[in-house]
Amino acid sequence: MEQKSLLIERFLRYVKIDTQSDEESDLHPSTSKQHKLAELLAGELQSLGLTVDYDEEHCYVYAYLSSNDKSGQAEDIGFIAHLDTSPAVSGKEVKPFIIRSFDGKDEILDPDEFPELNNHIGEDLIRTDGTTLLGADDKAGIAEIMEMLSYFAANPAVIHRGIAVAFTPDEEIGNGTLFFDLARFHAKQAYTVDGGKFGILEYECFNAAMATVEIKGRSVHTGSAKGLMINASLIANEFINLMPDDETPETTEGYEGFYYLDSIRSDCENARMQFLIRDHDLDKFDARKEYMKDAAFTINERYKTELCKVTIEDQYPNMAMYLKDHMDLIERAQKAVRAAGGTPSSEPVRGGTDGALLSCRGLPCPNLPTGGYNYHSRYEFASVPEMQKSLDTLIYLAQ
Repeated sequence: MEQKSLLIERFLRYVKIDTQSDEESDLHPSTSKQHKLAELLAGELQSLGLTVDYDEEHCYVYAYLSSNDKSGQAEDIGFIAHLDTSPAVSGKEVKPFIIRSFDGKDEILDPDEFPELNNHIGEDLIRTDGTTLLGADDKAGIAEIMEMLSYFAANPAVIHRGIAVAFTPDEEIGNGTLFFDLARFHAKQAYTVDGGKFGILEYECFNAAMATVEIKGRSVHTGSAKGLMINASLIANEFINLMPDDETPETTEGYEGFYYLDSIRSDCENARMQFLIRDHDLDKFDARKEYMKDAAFTINERYKTELCKVTIEDQYPNMAMYLKDHMDLIERAQKAVRAAGGTPSSEPVRGGTDGALLSCRGLPCPNLPTGGYNYHSRYEFASVPEMQKSLDTLIYLAQ
């Protein structure tokens, strides 16, 4: 009970620190406020007896706790979580609130809108006042990693592996591993602690790309525009209508891919849109990228001039192809979930984690749950019992 209280106290302290990243920024980290949490964690890690290596320039916190296993046979294990919260919803002045023994009735969380809540009747839940996100993504993961380390510091007789830890910036905008230095991270295998529902282990994710669509119009006075004006905003609408209306995030699930219109800025003369392209299957992923280019070709053919340009940038790969030879990490995590009182299962991540790019770079890194839900929204919440079980899972894996 005491450990649960300490975990929640730690989590509530972290979520009150605004660490929202900025996808429009060219800096790294994209927001200087991420340093505040990084500096706090560096100090706390040092007080727990870890060797700390803080990359102050790029806002990465690396730390290492030596094994107390005198046999010297246990491999080091790593745990990674990210500092930033999503740009989608404000993370400023988060006001966390604990619902004691959730009974299905709440002014913010409605089981009719979010059926998953029916699985949490009787649990203590943590949400906000509905004006911000909570930040369980990924401060629940950070709190669980830190509390695991606190457990070993308080129980020196418990034998554990060498434990490497890293906290990264800008994961939410796809730059979490941009300056991740594998040489400063002691472990050769790791887990990201950045999942959701307890029990779900993730080792497959989307192949991901960002498509930027730029449209050049022609502005002419509306009184004399006939045959001359080319309204970039209307052409942007034509481009959107070329996208399949049943291949969007809200119409797909599981392994189904999608196109997502992430942002649009337009006036008569210029329009700029950004689409997320996602698919688990590599061939289908490549076909989606070609479809976007074909849509631009269609627009240009329609207007008999080069109005529309599509630029595509790959973001991260499906980590399944890099983890297929490291399934021992999944088997070990399954045992840990069972030891924590859960039933392990696997689902494809309909998104990405730092682990996808790290696995690609040679650090196999599947994803573990944290007990958080409804990420990137004002309806985000965390299950206190699931956070405790996620913590127990980490403690088991580290032994």
